[in-house]
Amino acid sequence: MKILVTGKGGREHALITALSESPQTHELYSYPGSDAIASLATRVDVAGLPELIQWMKDNAIDLCVAGEEAWLVKDRGLANLCAEAGIPCWGPYKESAQLEASKIFAKRFLQRHGIPTADFTIATTAAEAKAALNRFPIVLKFDGLAAGKGVAVCPDRAEAEAFIDDVLEKRIFGAGDLLIEQCLSGPEISIFVSVCDDQYQILMPARDYKRIGDNDQGPNTGGMGAVASRQLATPELMQQIENEMVKVTVQGLQKDGLKYRGFLYFGIMLTPTGPQMLEYNCRFGDPEAEAVMPMVRGDFANYVFEAAKGSLNPELIQFAEGWSICLISASAGYPASSRNGDVISGLETVQGARVYHCGTRQNTEGQFETNGGRVLAVVAQGNTREEARDKAYAESKKVTFDGLQRRNDIATMHFE
Repeated sequence: MKILVTGKGGREHALITALSESPQTHELYSYPGSDAIASLATRVDVAGLPELIQWMKDNAIDLCVAGEEAWLVKDRGLANLCAEAGIPCWGPYKESAQLEASKIFAKRFLQRHGIPTADFTIATTAAEAKAALNRFPIVLKFDGLAAGKGVAVCPDRAEAEAFIDDVLEKRIFGAGDLLIEQCLSGPEISIFVSVCDDQYQILMPARDYKRIGDNDQGPNTGGMGAVASRQLATPELMQQIENEMVKVTVQGLQKDGLKYRGFLYFGIMLTPTGPQMLEYNCRFGDPEAEAVMPMVRGDFANYVFEAAKGSLNPELIQFAEGWSICLISASAGYPASSRNGDVISGLETVQGARVYHCGTRQNTEGQFETNGGRVLAVVAQGNTREEARDKAYAESKKVTFDGLQRRNDIATMHFE
Protein backbone atom coordinates (compact mmCIF):
# COMPACT_ATOMS: atom_id res chain seq x y z
CA MET A 1 0.00 0.00 0.00
CA LYS A 2 1.14 3.54 -0.77
CA ILE A 3 0.46 5.95 2.10
CA LEU A 4 1.07 9.70 2.25
CA VAL A 5 1.04 11.66 5.52
CA THR A 6 0.68 15.45 5.49
CA GLY A 7 2.72 17.46 7.98
CA LYS A 8 6.30 17.84 9.11
CA GLY A 9 6.49 17.80 12.93
CA GLY A 10 6.80 15.40 15.83
CA ARG A 11 3.21 14.20 15.50
CA GLU A 12 3.79 13.22 11.89
CA HIS A 13 7.11 11.58 12.75
CA ALA A 14 5.23 9.49 15.36
CA LEU A 15 2.39 8.61 12.97
CA ILE A 16 4.78 7.61 10.17
CA THR A 17 6.84 5.54 12.61
CA ALA A 18 3.68 3.67 13.68
CA LEU A 19 2.72 3.10 10.05
CA SER A 20 6.23 1.81 9.30
CA GLU A 21 5.97 -0.67 12.18
CA SER A 22 2.73 -2.21 10.90
CA PRO A 23 3.03 -5.93 10.01
CA GLN A 24 3.14 -5.41 6.25
CA THR A 25 5.67 -3.25 4.44
CA HIS A 26 4.16 -0.13 2.89
CA GLU A 27 5.53 2.65 0.69
CA LEU A 28 5.44 5.78 2.84
CA TYR A 29 5.49 9.39 1.65
CA SER A 30 5.32 12.70 3.47
CA TYR A 31 4.33 16.22 2.48
CA PRO A 32 6.24 18.31 3.18
CA GLY A 33 7.98 16.09 5.72
CA SER A 34 11.35 16.81 7.31
CA ASP A 35 14.94 15.67 7.09
CA ALA A 36 14.32 13.25 9.99
CA ILE A 37 11.07 11.90 8.54
CA ALA A 38 12.91 11.29 5.25
CA SER A 39 14.59 8.24 6.79
CA LEU A 40 11.15 6.57 6.89
CA ALA A 41 9.11 8.27 4.16
CA THR A 42 9.94 9.80 0.79
CA ARG A 43 9.37 13.55 0.83
CA VAL A 44 7.05 15.01 -1.80
CA ASP A 45 8.01 18.38 -3.25
CA VAL A 46 5.03 20.16 -4.81
CA ALA A 47 3.83 23.76 -4.78
CA GLY A 48 0.55 23.37 -2.88
CA LEU A 49 -2.60 21.38 -2.19
CA PRO A 50 -3.95 21.10 -5.77
CA GLU A 51 -0.54 19.93 -6.95
CA LEU A 52 -0.38 17.43 -4.09
CA ILE A 53 -3.72 15.93 -5.10
CA GLN A 54 -2.51 15.58 -8.68
CA TRP A 55 0.75 14.01 -7.48
CA MET A 56 -1.21 11.46 -5.41
CA LYS A 57 -3.35 10.59 -8.43
CA ASP A 58 -0.32 10.26 -10.71
CA ASN A 59 1.45 8.03 -8.19
CA ALA A 60 -1.56 5.87 -7.29
CA ILE A 61 -1.55 6.71 -3.58
CA ASP A 62 -3.89 4.36 -1.68
CA LEU A 63 -4.33 6.40 1.49
CA CYS A 64 -3.80 9.98 2.65
CA VAL A 65 -3.43 10.56 6.40
CA ALA A 66 -3.97 14.12 7.65
CA GLY A 67 -1.32 14.97 10.24
CA GLU A 68 -1.49 18.70 10.83
CA GLU A 69 -4.75 20.63 10.82
CA ALA A 70 -3.98 23.43 8.35
CA TRP A 71 -4.46 21.40 5.17
CA LEU A 72 -7.92 20.26 6.29
CA VAL A 73 -9.25 23.83 6.03
CA LYS A 74 -6.88 25.30 3.44
CA ASP A 75 -8.31 26.07 -0.02
CA ARG A 76 -11.16 23.61 -0.61
CA GLY A 77 -9.93 21.17 2.04
CA LEU A 78 -7.60 18.17 1.85
CA ALA A 79 -10.28 15.54 2.53
CA ASN A 80 -12.74 17.16 0.11
CA LEU A 81 -10.21 17.15 -2.70
CA CYS A 82 -9.12 13.59 -1.90
CA ALA A 83 -12.75 12.46 -2.14
CA GLU A 84 -13.11 14.08 -5.55
CA ALA A 85 -9.93 12.27 -6.66
CA GLY A 86 -11.11 8.93 -5.28
CA ILE A 87 -8.34 8.73 -2.65
CA PRO A 88 -9.35 7.52 0.85
CA CYS A 89 -8.40 10.21 3.39
CA TRP A 90 -8.12 9.80 7.15
CA GLY A 91 -9.11 13.33 8.08
CA PRO A 92 -12.45 15.19 8.05
CA TYR A 93 -14.00 17.35 5.37
CA LYS A 94 -13.38 21.10 5.54
CA GLU A 95 -16.91 21.74 6.84
CA SER A 96 -16.40 19.33 9.76
CA ALA A 97 -12.87 20.59 10.48
CA GLN A 98 -14.43 23.90 11.52
CA LEU A 99 -14.74 22.22 14.92
CA GLU A 100 -11.06 23.06 15.30
CA ALA A 101 -10.60 25.91 12.85
CA SER A 102 -13.28 28.05 14.51
CA LYS A 103 -13.59 28.16 18.30
CA ILE A 104 -16.95 29.87 17.90
CA PHE A 105 -18.24 27.17 15.53
CA ALA A 106 -17.19 24.57 18.13
CA LYS A 107 -18.85 26.37 21.05
CA ARG A 108 -22.10 26.72 19.14
CA PHE A 109 -21.93 23.01 18.24
CA LEU A 110 -21.42 22.12 21.91
CA GLN A 111 -24.26 24.40 22.97
CA ARG A 112 -26.61 23.11 20.27
CA HIS A 113 -26.10 19.47 21.25
CA GLY A 114 -26.13 19.95 25.02
CA ILE A 115 -22.52 18.93 25.63
CA PRO A 116 -21.14 20.31 28.94
CA THR A 117 -18.92 23.37 28.34
CA ALA A 118 -18.11 26.74 29.90
CA ASP A 119 -20.29 29.83 29.43
CA PHE A 120 -19.07 32.17 26.69
CA THR A 121 -19.58 35.41 24.79
CA ILE A 122 -18.25 36.56 21.42
CA ALA A 123 -16.56 39.88 20.64
CA THR A 124 -15.70 41.34 17.24
CA THR A 125 -13.93 44.49 18.46
CA ALA A 126 -11.48 45.28 21.25
CA ALA A 127 -14.05 47.56 22.90
CA GLU A 128 -16.67 44.78 22.98
CA ALA A 129 -14.14 42.33 24.38
CA LYS A 130 -12.97 44.65 27.14
CA ALA A 131 -16.57 45.43 28.11
CA ALA A 132 -17.22 41.69 28.52
CA LEU A 133 -14.44 41.22 31.10
CA ASN A 134 -16.59 40.65 34.16
CA ARG A 135 -14.66 38.02 36.14
CA PHE A 136 -11.10 36.80 36.59
CA PRO A 137 -9.36 34.61 35.78
CA ILE A 138 -10.88 34.52 32.31
CA VAL A 139 -10.11 32.58 29.14
CA LEU A 140 -9.68 34.34 25.77
CA LYS A 141 -9.57 32.34 22.54
CA PHE A 142 -8.83 33.59 19.05
CA ASP A 143 -11.41 32.23 16.60
CA GLY A 144 -9.01 30.49 14.25
CA LEU A 145 -5.89 28.38 13.93
CA ALA A 146 -2.90 29.79 15.82
CA ALA A 147 -0.53 26.81 16.29
CA GLY A 148 -1.66 26.34 19.89
CA LYS A 149 -0.88 29.94 20.84
CA GLY A 150 -4.29 31.58 20.34
CA VAL A 151 -5.55 30.88 23.86
CA ALA A 152 -4.76 32.96 26.94
CA VAL A 153 -5.80 32.29 30.53
CA CYS A 154 -5.68 35.80 32.01
CA PRO A 155 -5.51 36.28 35.80
CA ASP A 156 -6.36 40.00 35.72
CA ARG A 157 -7.71 42.82 33.56
CA ALA A 158 -4.30 44.14 32.51
CA GLU A 159 -3.21 40.83 31.01
CA ALA A 160 -6.61 40.28 29.40
CA GLU A 161 -6.64 43.71 27.78
CA ALA A 162 -3.09 43.23 26.49
CA PHE A 163 -4.12 39.95 24.80
CA ILE A 164 -7.26 41.59 23.39
CA ASP A 165 -5.15 44.36 21.87
CA ASP A 166 -2.81 41.77 20.33
CA VAL A 167 -5.66 39.81 18.79
CA LEU A 168 -8.23 42.45 17.80
CA GLU A 169 -6.06 45.54 17.28
CA LYS A 170 -2.62 44.29 16.19
CA ARG A 171 -4.16 41.17 14.58
CA ILE A 172 -1.14 39.03 15.40
CA PHE A 173 -3.07 35.91 14.35
CA GLY A 174 -4.85 37.56 11.42
CA ALA A 175 -8.54 38.28 10.95
CA GLY A 176 -10.97 36.71 13.39
CA ASP A 177 -13.24 37.30 16.37
CA LEU A 178 -12.51 36.59 20.03
CA LEU A 179 -14.23 34.07 22.27
CA ILE A 180 -14.48 35.12 25.92
CA GLU A 181 -15.02 32.12 28.15
CA GLN A 182 -15.60 31.28 31.79
CA CYS A 183 -12.40 29.89 33.34
CA LEU A 184 -12.79 26.31 34.52
CA SER A 185 -10.53 24.65 37.08
CA GLY A 186 -9.24 21.13 37.49
CA PRO A 187 -6.85 18.73 35.76
CA GLU A 188 -7.18 18.33 31.99
CA ILE A 189 -7.40 15.12 30.02
CA SER A 190 -7.10 14.52 26.28
CA ILE A 191 -9.41 11.89 24.82
CA PHE A 192 -8.67 10.69 21.30
CA VAL A 193 -11.38 9.07 19.24
CA SER A 194 -11.37 7.44 15.82
CA VAL A 195 -14.58 8.60 14.15
CA CYS A 196 -15.91 6.91 11.02
CA ASP A 197 -19.31 8.31 10.11
CA ASP A 198 -21.63 7.00 12.88
CA GLN A 199 -18.99 4.62 14.30
CA TYR A 200 -16.33 5.50 16.85
CA GLN A 201 -13.56 4.00 18.97
CA ILE A 202 -12.06 5.68 22.04
CA LEU A 203 -8.27 5.38 22.06
CA MET A 204 -5.74 5.73 24.89
CA PRO A 205 -6.24 8.89 26.98
CA ALA A 206 -3.42 11.39 27.49
CA ARG A 207 -2.60 14.66 29.23
CA ASP A 208 -0.41 17.44 27.89
CA TYR A 209 1.39 20.35 29.55
CA LYS A 210 0.81 23.58 27.66
CA ARG A 211 2.75 26.26 29.59
CA ILE A 212 6.43 26.88 28.91
CA GLY A 213 7.52 26.75 32.56
CA ASP A 214 7.35 24.43 35.54
CA ASN A 215 4.19 24.49 37.64
CA ASP A 216 2.29 25.73 34.56
CA GLN A 217 3.96 29.13 34.62
CA GLY A 218 4.53 31.41 31.63
CA PRO A 219 2.80 31.62 28.26
CA ASN A 220 1.01 28.86 26.41
CA THR A 221 2.93 26.74 23.91
CA GLY A 222 2.02 24.02 21.48
CA GLY A 223 2.78 21.59 24.33
CA MET A 224 5.90 20.92 26.41
CA GLY A 225 5.23 17.28 27.22
CA ALA A 226 2.56 14.62 27.64
CA VAL A 227 1.65 11.47 29.51
CA ALA A 228 -0.45 8.60 28.15
CA SER A 229 -1.96 5.65 30.01
CA ARG A 230 -5.25 3.89 30.50
CA GLN A 231 -4.71 4.59 34.19
CA LEU A 232 -5.24 8.33 33.62
CA ALA A 233 -8.98 7.84 33.97
CA THR A 234 -11.16 5.35 35.84
CA PRO A 235 -13.56 3.16 33.85
CA GLU A 236 -16.42 5.14 35.43
CA LEU A 237 -14.99 8.47 34.25
CA MET A 238 -14.36 7.11 30.75
CA GLN A 239 -17.95 5.86 30.60
CA GLN A 240 -19.24 9.29 31.64
CA ILE A 241 -17.09 11.02 29.00
CA GLU A 242 -18.31 8.56 26.37
CA ASN A 243 -21.97 9.03 27.25
CA GLU A 244 -21.99 12.82 27.73
CA MET A 245 -19.41 13.90 25.15
CA VAL A 246 -18.15 11.34 22.65
CA LYS A 247 -21.43 9.66 21.74
CA VAL A 248 -23.31 12.97 21.67
CA THR A 249 -20.63 14.55 19.46
CA VAL A 250 -20.75 11.72 16.91
CA GLN A 251 -24.55 11.88 16.89
CA GLY A 252 -24.36 15.67 16.54
CA LEU A 253 -22.08 15.40 13.52
CA GLN A 254 -24.62 13.07 11.92
CA LYS A 255 -27.54 15.36 12.75
CA ASP A 256 -25.73 18.40 11.35
CA GLY A 257 -24.75 16.57 8.16
CA LEU A 258 -21.04 16.89 8.90
CA LYS A 259 -19.11 14.02 7.34
CA TYR A 260 -16.29 12.89 9.61
CA ARG A 261 -13.64 10.23 9.13
CA GLY A 262 -10.49 10.75 11.13
CA PHE A 263 -9.09 11.31 14.61
CA LEU A 264 -11.07 13.65 16.84
CA TYR A 265 -9.47 15.12 19.96
CA PHE A 266 -11.58 16.01 22.99
CA GLY A 267 -9.84 18.48 25.30
CA ILE A 268 -11.64 18.08 28.63
CA MET A 269 -11.38 19.79 32.00
CA LEU A 270 -12.19 17.55 34.96
CA THR A 271 -13.96 20.13 37.13
CA PRO A 272 -15.35 19.53 40.63
CA THR A 273 -18.84 19.36 39.09
CA GLY A 274 -17.89 16.95 36.30
CA PRO A 275 -16.14 16.85 32.90
CA GLN A 276 -16.46 19.98 30.73
CA MET A 277 -15.43 20.29 27.08
CA LEU A 278 -12.66 22.80 26.40
CA GLU A 279 -12.01 22.25 22.69
CA TYR A 280 -11.96 19.90 19.74
CA ASN A 281 -8.99 19.19 17.50
CA CYS A 282 -9.68 17.48 14.19
CA ARG A 283 -6.53 15.36 14.24
CA PHE A 284 -4.23 13.71 16.75
CA GLY A 285 -2.86 16.05 19.39
CA ASP A 286 0.76 17.14 19.52
CA PRO A 287 2.69 16.22 21.70
CA GLU A 288 0.13 13.61 22.81
CA ALA A 289 0.61 11.66 19.58
CA GLU A 290 4.27 11.21 20.45
CA ALA A 291 3.23 9.68 23.80
CA VAL A 292 0.38 7.52 22.49
CA MET A 293 1.75 6.15 19.21
CA PRO A 294 4.53 4.04 20.80
CA MET A 295 1.80 2.25 22.77
CA VAL A 296 -0.07 1.11 19.63
CA ARG A 297 0.06 -2.58 18.80
CA GLY A 298 -1.43 -4.43 15.84
CA ASP A 299 -1.99 -3.31 12.26
CA PHE A 300 -2.21 0.47 12.46
CA ALA A 301 -1.85 0.99 8.70
CA ASN A 302 -4.77 -1.25 7.75
CA TYR A 303 -6.81 0.11 10.66
CA VAL A 304 -6.56 3.64 9.26
CA PHE A 305 -6.98 2.47 5.64
CA GLU A 306 -10.19 0.56 6.32
CA ALA A 307 -11.59 3.38 8.47
CA ALA A 308 -10.86 5.96 5.77
CA LYS A 309 -12.94 3.81 3.41
CA GLY A 310 -15.84 3.65 5.89
CA SER A 311 -15.26 0.52 7.98
CA LEU A 312 -13.96 0.99 11.52
CA ASN A 313 -12.46 -2.25 12.89
CA PRO A 314 -11.33 -1.78 16.52
CA GLU A 315 -9.85 -5.30 16.60
CA LEU A 316 -7.02 -4.30 14.27
CA ILE A 317 -5.20 -2.33 16.99
CA GLN A 318 -4.55 -2.62 20.70
CA PHE A 319 -2.73 -0.48 23.26
CA ALA A 320 0.06 -1.55 25.58
CA GLU A 321 -0.40 -1.42 29.32
CA GLY A 322 1.66 0.91 31.50
CA TRP A 323 2.70 4.50 30.93
CA SER A 324 4.29 6.55 28.15
CA ILE A 325 5.97 9.89 28.89
CA CYS A 326 6.93 12.50 26.29
CA LEU A 327 9.35 15.36 27.03
CA ILE A 328 9.71 18.29 24.64
CA SER A 329 12.97 20.18 24.21
CA ALA A 330 12.27 23.69 22.90
CA SER A 331 14.57 26.24 21.30
CA ALA A 332 15.81 29.53 22.71
CA GLY A 333 13.15 32.25 22.77
CA TYR A 334 10.17 29.91 22.42
CA PRO A 335 7.20 30.53 22.42
CA ALA A 336 7.57 34.26 21.66
CA SER A 337 10.09 33.37 18.96
CA SER A 338 12.48 30.56 18.10
CA ARG A 339 16.16 30.43 17.30
CA ASN A 340 17.27 28.22 14.45
CA GLY A 341 20.65 26.78 13.63
CA ASP A 342 21.80 25.50 17.05
CA VAL A 343 23.55 22.14 16.57
CA ILE A 344 21.98 19.23 18.47
CA SER A 345 24.31 16.85 20.30
CA GLY A 346 23.75 13.43 21.87
CA LEU A 347 21.00 12.01 19.65
CA GLU A 348 23.01 8.85 19.01
CA THR A 349 23.40 8.18 22.75
CA VAL A 350 19.67 7.80 23.48
CA GLN A 351 18.80 4.18 24.34
CA GLY A 352 15.50 2.52 25.14
CA ALA A 353 13.51 5.62 24.23
CA ARG A 354 12.15 7.11 21.02
CA VAL A 355 13.19 10.45 19.58
CA TYR A 356 10.70 12.26 17.37
CA HIS A 357 11.85 15.37 15.50
CA CYS A 358 9.44 18.29 15.87
CA GLY A 359 11.51 21.15 14.42
CA THR A 360 14.93 20.11 13.12
CA ARG A 361 16.92 20.13 9.91
CA GLN A 362 20.25 18.72 8.78
CA ASN A 363 23.08 21.13 8.03
CA THR A 364 25.68 20.71 5.30
CA GLU A 365 27.78 18.54 7.64
CA GLY A 366 24.85 16.18 8.19
CA GLN A 367 24.28 17.30 11.78
CA PHE A 368 20.78 17.93 13.05
CA GLU A 369 20.15 21.49 14.23
CA THR A 370 17.20 23.43 15.58
CA ASN A 371 14.60 24.60 13.07
CA GLY A 372 11.53 25.62 15.03
CA GLY A 373 10.12 26.32 18.48
CA ARG A 374 9.58 22.77 19.68
CA VAL A 375 12.65 20.87 18.57
CA LEU A 376 12.56 17.28 19.82
CA ALA A 377 10.35 14.84 21.71
CA VAL A 378 12.02 12.11 23.76
CA VAL A 379 9.53 9.41 24.74
CA ALA A 380 9.90 6.46 27.12
CA GLN A 381 7.59 3.79 28.46
CA GLY A 382 7.38 1.93 31.78
CA ASN A 383 5.12 -0.26 33.86
CA THR A 384 4.61 2.65 36.27
CA ARG A 385 4.42 6.40 35.77
CA GLU A 386 7.57 6.89 37.84
CA GLU A 387 9.53 4.34 35.82
CA ALA A 388 8.51 5.89 32.50
CA ARG A 389 9.14 9.43 33.78
CA ASP A 390 12.60 8.65 35.14
CA LYS A 391 13.58 6.90 31.91
CA ALA A 392 12.31 9.77 29.76
CA TYR A 393 14.23 12.37 31.77
CA ALA A 394 17.42 10.29 31.88
CA GLU A 395 17.45 9.84 28.11
CA SER A 396 16.29 13.38 27.34
CA LYS A 397 19.17 14.84 29.33
CA LYS A 398 21.61 13.16 26.95
CA VAL A 399 20.43 15.50 24.15
CA THR A 400 21.64 19.10 24.27
CA PHE A 401 21.78 22.27 22.22
CA ASP A 402 22.34 25.94 23.01
CA GLY A 403 19.31 27.67 24.50
CA LEU A 404 17.44 24.43 25.23
CA GLN A 405 14.24 24.76 27.29
CA ARG A 406 12.69 21.74 29.02
CA ARG A 407 10.18 21.44 31.83
CA ASN A 408 11.17 19.47 34.92
CA ASP A 409 7.70 18.49 36.15
CA ILE A 410 6.17 16.49 33.28
CA ALA A 411 4.36 13.44 34.71
CA THR A 412 4.85 14.84 38.21
CA MET A 413 2.54 17.84 38.23
CA HIS A 414 -1.17 16.85 38.53
CA PHE A 415 -0.18 13.54 40.12
CA GLU A 416 0.87 14.73 43.59
